[in-house]
Amino acid sequence: MEHRKLKITELNRISAEEFKEAEKLPLAVVLDNVRSLHNIGSVFRTSDAFRVECIYLCGITATPPHPEMHKTALGAEFTVDWKYVDNAVEAVDNLRREGYTVYSVEQAEGSTMLEELVLEQGKKYAVVLGNEVKGVQQEVIDHSDGCIEIPQYGTKHSLNVSVTAGIVIWDLFKKLRF
Repeated sequence: MEHRKLKITELNRISAEEFKEAEKLPLAVVLDNVRSLHNIGSVFRTSDAFRVECIYLCGITATPPHPEMHKTALGAEFTVDWKYVDNAVEAVDNLRREGYTVYSVEQAEGSTMLEELVLEQGKKYAVVLGNEVKGVQQEVIDHSDGCIEIPQYGTKHSLNVSVTAGIVIWDLFKKLRF
């Protein structure tokens, strides 16, 4: 079987204008004090790929436009809706008031392993991703509906924020796809 790489023109991607009008996954992503511009850009790009509703940029998390962020976002920072909220607790509280079930992605007592997470069709969800060193703030976890955890079987204690975002968003996309 031949496996010729497809040209960009053969991928049939929607335009930025079509993206804005397209149905979105009922998922919001909250970045809680994410420092790396490359991680932020990567989350934008993954969120574009799976039509995430909105990204909440909280605390020290930088906002577009930014040249370093653009290196990994590749324009997704202009397609995916985003909001800046000073404090991730405020973002979580607002999302919960709007009917979202909010999960912090964190290794915590009583966390649900990602593969065991059951989601309901028709409900809205949000996931909180934390700082590269400190993770999700405890106060944010306390305001969340629960924690989800990616199982790990090696020697390291965590995954990179952008890798975590990719795994979690893909898993939730599979469970919620339109």
